[in-house]
Amino acid sequence: MNLEVKIKRIHADAKTPVQATPGDAGMDLYSIETSRIPSGEARLIGTGLQIELPKGTEAQIRPRSGLALKHSVTVLNSPGTIDEGYRGEIGVILMNHGKETFVVEKSMRIAQMVIQFVPSIQVTEVNELSQTVRGSSGFGSSGTK
Repeated sequence: MNLEVKIKRIHADAKTPVQATPGDAGMDLYSIETSRIPSGEARLIGTGLQIELPKGTEAQIRPRSGLALKHSVTVLNSPGTIDEGYRGEIGVILMNHGKETFVVEKSMRIAQMVIQFVPSIQVTEVNELSQTVRGSSGFGSSGTK
C-alpha cells in the first residue's frame, strides 16, 4: 500500500525524510541546528519541515535506538503524535538521560517518523462494562510476580 505524505521544507538545511530501504517502518528526521543538551535536560530541536498527512493517519515521532543506546538520548514524549490537521514545523523534544552534555549537530539524525492509520472512534458511555478474568486489577497484575 502506498500513501502520499506531503512534506514542505521551510528551512534551507532541512532534509526530506525517506525510508532507507523499502518496507522500513520509520523515516529519519534530521536536525537543522546545533544544540547542547545538558544531562537531565530536554530541548526542542527543529527539523525545518512541515507535513500534510493523508486523511485517517498520524505521524508518530520515535527515538532512534542508536542515540538511546550510545548516549541515553531519547524522544521525551515518545511517541510524539502529529495529527493530520497539524501544519506547523515538526519539532522533536530530545531528552538527555546520560551523564554528559549531548551535542546535537546540524544535519544529525535525531528521531524517526512512522506513519500510522487512525481509526474513526465512536465513544459510547455505558453504566456497565463486560467482565474479564483480569477485571479491574492494576498495573503489573497480569499474573507475573
